[in-house]
Amino acid sequence: MKRFDPRIVFGILLILGGGLALLQTMGLLENATDLFFGGIFALAGLAFLSLLLGGNWWAVFPGAALLGIGVLILLPASVEDLGGMVFLGFIGLSFWVVYLMNRAERWWAIIPAGVLTTLAFVTILPERVGAFEMGGVFFLGIAVTFLLVALLAGMSWAYWPAGVLGIMGLLGIVSLFDIANYVWAVALMAVGAYLLFRYFANR
Repeated sequence: MKRFDPRIVFGILLILGGGLALLQTMGLLENATDLFFGGIFALAGLAFLSLLLGGNWWAVFPGAALLGIGVLILLPASVEDLGGMVFLGFIGLSFWVVYLMNRAERWWAIIPAGVLTTLAFVTILPERVGAFEMGGVFFLGIAVTFLLVALLAGMSWAYWPAGVLGIMGLLGIVSLFDIANYVWAVALMAVGAYLLFRYFANR
């Protein structure tokens, strides 16, 4: 059996590239360049992802990144504002896959997976909500990430950052409804009442 010759792949790519360029020149196809390079990146990403079948979990990182770039290039102009979410979403997905392949030893992958997934959604928020509210969504997403670490990996220490970040996130979210000042006031009163209760209870 003859050894695979990489010149075959380059030859096919050149033919496809030339054909797409010709179609664009003739006015029969638009964005041929995007189709060509987007397709190359997507195929390269799929090639790396195929290595997962052999247990090579590391291949998910270059595979997801290349596939994300390919999809990013192929996105139509009408949804170009979703490019950041798409790319970060693919990178975040790679960490979720790493965790699911070995949940006992790779629990750490939950943290970058959650952070990147949160950032993917945050990228589409600036034009839709205010900066403070966007920060609230970010903190809430990170809080959920640490909560998953506590629940799925059994790391009890993760409840503390989950609780603190969750409170910060909720305060940012409620500001969307113009009741943040009321929440702050009630929160201060609740903390003060708790301190007084503890003082008198101990006495």
